[in-house]
Amino acid sequence: MKRGIEMKKVLAIVLLFVTILAGCSSNEVYLLFSSFDEKLVNKDFEGLYLLLSSESQAAITQEEFVTRYNNIYSGIEASNLKTEMGEIDTENEVIPFSLTMDTVAGNFSSSDYELPYIKENGELKILWSEALIFPMMESGDKVRVVTKSSTRGSILDRNGEALASDGTLKIIGIHPAEFDDNNRESKISELATLLDIDEDTIIKKLDANSNPDYFVPIVTVLPGTSLIQFLSNREHEGILIRNTQGRIYKNEEAFGRLLGYIGEITAEQLEADEEGIYTRNSLIGKAGLEQVYEETLRGIDGMEVYIERDGTNIETIALTEARNGSDIKLSIDPNLQVKIYETMNGEKGSATAVDPTTGEILALVSSPSYNSNRYTTYMTNSEKQRREAINYADEANRFTTLYSPGSTFKLITAATGLENGTLDPQEIKTIEGSEWQKESSWGNYKIHRINGQTQVSLKEAVKYSDNIYFAMNALAIGSDAFIKGAEKFTIGTELNIGYPLNTSQVSNSGALSSDILLADSGYGQGQVMVTTLNMALAYSMLSNNGNIMNPNLVLNDSTTPTILKESIVSTDHLTILQDVFSAAVEDSDGTGHLAKIDGVKLAGKTGTAEIKQSQGETGSENGWFVATDLDNSKISIAVVVEDVQNGLGTLGVVSMVGDILKAYLK
Repeated sequence: MKRGIEMKKVLAIVLLFVTILAGCSSNEVYLLFSSFDEKLVNKDFEGLYLLLSSESQAAITQEEFVTRYNNIYSGIEASNLKTEMGEIDTENEVIPFSLTMDTVAGNFSSSDYELPYIKENGELKILWSEALIFPMMESGDKVRVVTKSSTRGSILDRNGEALASDGTLKIIGIHPAEFDDNNRESKISELATLLDIDEDTIIKKLDANSNPDYFVPIVTVLPGTSLIQFLSNREHEGILIRNTQGRIYKNEEAFGRLLGYIGEITAEQLEADEEGIYTRNSLIGKAGLEQVYEETLRGIDGMEVYIERDGTNIETIALTEARNGSDIKLSIDPNLQVKIYETMNGEKGSATAVDPTTGEILALVSSPSYNSNRYTTYMTNSEKQRREAINYADEANRFTTLYSPGSTFKLITAATGLENGTLDPQEIKTIEGSEWQKESSWGNYKIHRINGQTQVSLKEAVKYSDNIYFAMNALAIGSDAFIKGAEKFTIGTELNIGYPLNTSQVSNSGALSSDILLADSGYGQGQVMVTTLNMALAYSMLSNNGNIMNPNLVLNDSTTPTILKESIVSTDHLTILQDVFSAAVEDSDGTGHLAKIDGVKLAGKTGTAEIKQSQGETGSENGWFVATDLDNSKISIAVVVEDVQNGLGTLGVVSMVGDILKAYLK
């Protein structure tokens, strides 16, 4: 009995001792994990190595250990590391824990970690393996970071055909080991001639290469070019052709200023990218629609971090999927765009065509322009010389440019006079001579006209483009009513077409503060400034029951035609305007008769805007012609050409528009 009691006491003491030891062990384990957590979260990999057991340290040196962690964590851009210890398992001598971190590919989180430990010389140490980097990782595995490439959205024409899209380009390059074997100089000369570049361009690229087995890219070209066929199957000579992804544009100059192009991101743009969307290798819209719709078109690359074993992805650590850019669809008719550009034949100017009944912009042309593909491929010497010959530095995006409208503005003056009751279309004014002034207070300033008609009605004034007649009518209207009338035709209205345009004006100040300025404005001089879109819209009302539609360049599923300016003139006045402005084209002595098309009734007006500093001097002249299709209401077009006084003349612009309309309407 006594012996039994003693045995129970011994067992109790043993159990108490074990319990005390267990408590002490748990505390040691907690301290070990705390040290591990501190070193890992702070990326103190030298300190972390000191926590390893002697067995673990024998398997990997401190330098190898630190390098391994640094390479992986810096490669995946690990940050914001956090651990959480699970329930301690002293029996199996492991500490379960979870780890979360942010990576270049997004957040990583796993609760599958186990920290094994062993007691050495009275101190707990970590039994380390690659599984403490990532649970599935083993010795010899690699951590890979790959970009999941996105696709930039396409720019489509009204028919859904691509004007700009991502695709496969071709790189023509050299394998120096083969190329340099023999006849190096002659092959360089031949290649330079074929590519139409300087020999030095090739030589410098070859000399910059340090490894004869490396591929040296020389130029990038469009797929399907004759160069590809000619240079194919010459690998034995060291001339290679490889694929690369890039931007491919409609291979026509007519679209260059409209589409623009993409190019390498600048350091300033990268610094301003607070969202971290771009990298230093990103391509970004630099001009035209590519720039205006950058946020819509751009794709956002994804990233993946994964463990690779024997060349195979065994587990994805973190993944952000790529987001492709969105397409935009234009109202542009590609055939009309090309026809207008080719007809302008390199003359400096602008042209805009709209559908009168929908407001859809059918063409938006700036001449001269460029082929956007040269920004994604290369420019030949011949192209450089051609661009120098036309003074490329003087090129501008002319469909956004404001021009003095000249006599094309007479439609607006006539309509405003009719609506205000100050213009009687049947009244015949007696105008003598080629110059006129309202009163002697004008001093030496006089308004000039070219025709010599003495008895002038509205029809004759339009047909023969009588500046004096329209100056008189502007004065009769008065400045306030004149400005309000111009506003009905979009003058001074910001046109939100989906592309930034300069806003037209009736004057620099918005007011017509003098009779001279008002009189000059009546025939489209003074300080009146417009885009070709303004004038195409103004004349479109003749083909659309007196309404001007909201102009639209970019179409989507919800696009519906809406009226911007409604019932600008009464039905009776519309009929009068249609009659007199069609006479300018239909009648054999009309200034726009060269644009006449048999079987198609057009209304239109010529304009010659003289650009000079003061009266008495000779200035440059811009030639205009604006026309609209009265029969079918299919098109309203405005074309302006700069400096027509030295060659083309305003009648040349009329002839241009006639050719364009014949092709479009027939």
